[in-house]
Amino acid sequence: MSDMTETTTGWLSPDELERARARMPILYVEAVPVRVDDSGEVASIGLLLRIGQDGTVSRALVSGRVLHHERVRDALLRHLEKDLGPVALPRVPPSLQPFTVAEYFPTQGVTPFHDPRQHAVSLAYVVPVTGDCRPRQDALDLVWFTPQEALSPTLQNEMPGGHGVLLKQALAHMGLAY
Repeated sequence: MSDMTETTTGWLSPDELERARARMPILYVEAVPVRVDDSGEVASIGLLLRIGQDGTVSRALVSGRVLHHERVRDALLRHLEKDLGPVALPRVPPSLQPFTVAEYFPTQGVTPFHDPRQHAVSLAYVVPVTGDCRPRQDALDLVWFTPQEALSPTLQNEMPGGHGVLLKQALAHMGLAY
């Protein structure tokens, strides 16, 4: 018997991840980045511009898996930094109660949320950011929209897998759905 402590990072190999996705729900966090004015009112909502594997351009929220032995707060901060850059200065809420829980299914129509790879459960948060946001990783750009622009059906239709529905829920949670 060894006294060694397991110190792996929690990442699964691509094959291990595929097997896990086929057998159990995977936990995700999603964030709607917002800019607020001096009175705390939401002035703009940030959406990432991405190119999918099939070459389609779409808008997306900050999103990613929670790793094994990682706190939800840490996962949220890691994905915000990964997608918005190291000086975005996100203000994660002191209470980690999500505004909604989105259930993604590989079968369309079970819920408004769809992910053909897996069954996933996502905790969704609104996160104010105060710093300089420069998208990284696979995002082309970060575009800021007014709440009214974010409510437009055209913009929400540019968000695959139900992210448009999630954005609408975030706006309603913030009292901005008219």
